[in-house]
Amino acid sequence: MAASDQIRQMVNFILQEAHEKANEIRVKTEHDFNLEKQTLVHEAKLRIQDEFTKKEKDNEVKERIARSAEIGECRVKKMQIRDELLNTLLKDAAAKCAVVARGSNYPQLLQKLIVQGLIKIEENSCVVYCRAEDKATVEKVLPAAITEYVEIIKRESSVTLKPTVTLNTDESKNLPEKSCGGVLLTALNGKLVCDNTMTSRLELVYEELLPSIRAILFPAE
Repeated sequence: MAASDQIRQMVNFILQEAHEKANEIRVKTEHDFNLEKQTLVHEAKLRIQDEFTKKEKDNEVKERIARSAEIGECRVKKMQIRDELLNTLLKDAAAKCAVVARGSNYPQLLQKLIVQGLIKIEENSCVVYCRAEDKATVEKVLPAAITEYVEIIKRESSVTLKPTVTLNTDESKNLPEKSCGGVLLTALNGKLVCDNTMTSRLELVYEELLPSIRAILFPAE
């Protein structure tokens, strides 16, 4: 074999080896590329799913917060309306108390309120306060109230008291009109106070009956 043929054969062998090696590299590169692409696509899908899940959770939290705020706002409005209704009821009752203070039985009521105040305060020296417009009536029933009080204590404890009960003479300390009438008694230089005004009695009865009032006005609760 001539030298030129041997060289050609060697060149062909080298070229074939180069083609085979290039083909191996191309196949491996494509395989690695496809594998990397699949990995990247898979990771991208997972990342998108995670982001979607996070957004869903965030939206759920936002919806729950909004729903909770709406429910809270409705409850506040409901409580405000309920309180307004109860306050209206109390104002209506106070207006009726003012009517009672103008009635024919008001002097007898004042006498009973004074007697009750004397029993509660349990002091031998007391001062009675009332509205300016009630002074004449209180002054008129005061002796009878003292007598009734003395008789009650004597009947209950066999003790005969001689209380000193006076009507307030300081015009600046008269009870305000908003008291709706009634009396206020003090003893020991104002240290003991018995508020027997119509407003005070109304508020006391209102607090006692509030559960029943709520049950009547708001039965669903």
